[in-house]
Amino acid sequence: MPLSHKAKKRWALVILVIGLPAYIGLAWWLVSLFERPSILVELGIYTALGVLWVIPLKAVFKGVGQADPDSQNDAEK
Repeated sequence: MPLSHKAKKRWALVILVIGLPAYIGLAWWLVSLFERPSILVELGIYTALGVLWVIPLKAVFKGVGQADPDSQNDAEK
């Protein structure tokens, strides 16, 4: 069942306000488990984790910034 545009906007907001800071904390903790890796390894880990979080959530964020396709514009009425 696909999400409605309004539901996508709400989920995107929840993910960005609650989920992303939690994920950043998790990434920070994960890197802290290593004994101070070199700057390039640390950069690689943060870059990989920065890309990985969005892959499963791409469907939620796709089209959120656009106008609601299901709503009727005043000009079309």
